[in-house]
Amino acid sequence: MEAATLTMLSSISPIYSTVRTTARSSSFFSLRRSFTAASAPLSTAFPRPFSPGSSVFLPNRSICKASRSHMESEPAVPPFQGAESFFRNVLASMETVYLDRNPNAKSVLELVRSVDSDRICYDHLAFRTFGVNGYGIDSMANFFLDFGYEPREELRFPAKKLRALWFSPPRIPHTDTGSGVYGPLPRIFISELLVDEMSPQAQEIIRKYTEISGSGNKHAALASALGFLTWEKPLYSEFQQLSRESEYAAWTLVNGYAVNHVTISSHRLKSDLRSIKMLNQFIEENGFKLNSEGGVLKVSPDGLLLQSSTVADSVSFQFSDNVTESVPCSYIEFAERLLLPQYKNLPDNEVKEFHRRDGFEVGNADKIFESTSKDQLTRRTAA
Repeated sequence: MEAATLTMLSSISPIYSTVRTTARSSSFFSLRRSFTAASAPLSTAFPRPFSPGSSVFLPNRSICKASRSHMESEPAVPPFQGAESFFRNVLASMETVYLDRNPNAKSVLELVRSVDSDRICYDHLAFRTFGVNGYGIDSMANFFLDFGYEPREELRFPAKKLRALWFSPPRIPHTDTGSGVYGPLPRIFISELLVDEMSPQAQEIIRKYTEISGSGNKHAALASALGFLTWEKPLYSEFQQLSRESEYAAWTLVNGYAVNHVTISSHRLKSDLRSIKMLNQFIEENGFKLNSEGGVLKVSPDGLLLQSSTVADSVSFQFSDNVTESVPCSYIEFAERLLLPQYKNLPDNEVKEFHRRDGFEVGNADKIFESTSKDQLTRRTAA
């Protein structure tokens, strides 16, 4: 089994020549699916809600985005499953690839750390996928489910032909001192392109490369940790064609399972930057451009989830026909989760994460997606 997987790995294409391809732990090849619904397509396991942001019905549960707003005590959280050190090292490898490819994101992270005692907590990590041939949300989700993450809410973006699902982390004691991927475990946000809703031409391109990949969808986390595509590099003309119809599709074609963004949890910072408005001002004053789609600060209708993001880095990519062009890569996001109304009078030293607004918001996320758009990239370059 391992030999066959190594043979497959040797045939996949490195996304960028600067990515190191050092050997990783062979235990990555022994991942198994522990989530019973994961063997079925995610669209079956998680039925489509009647409208974006509505409840999602899972086995033995009904979860909506405000599910914690009525809880008066800390909710029960399932324990972590498996070896924590291995899991965190995989996240660290994903983070290393992300930081190596995105110098602006790396600089912003280092800038915030320099002000805030070198400690950063991640609110969530995000990934993009193709919802076809088993390459959708579940292909990346299986890794996190194996270690105790739980599926929560589905979000729909009809205009972008996207759906997303976020996952809450399992319980790990004593995570108050770590930083980044070694701190409190982040939420996971995975989206997928609804390929069947694309034009026949776009579907043909996407299906071509997912079919070339064979069983690469079974190794999504491995591909992300190593910085490889599980399919061959595309033609530049194919990238251009997808870009005209869906910038999300074009991004996924050249970035694959790479981390799309990491998100700093601003309210967990200790300095004045814990206010996302102060953080945004600080980032801009240091020469970084923020995504302006719908305004720099994205606010949920309940006013309790505040988000912003930088504009994505651009990197040089060599296509299979030897054309080299600049393509969008990843970005860094910021999120501030305010206290739920019933906890607003709690003393600061008693506030826990479960006292704050949980989940995601369609309106916010829809605008955050634009961080990799040509309009935002052009604005950044021209500024």
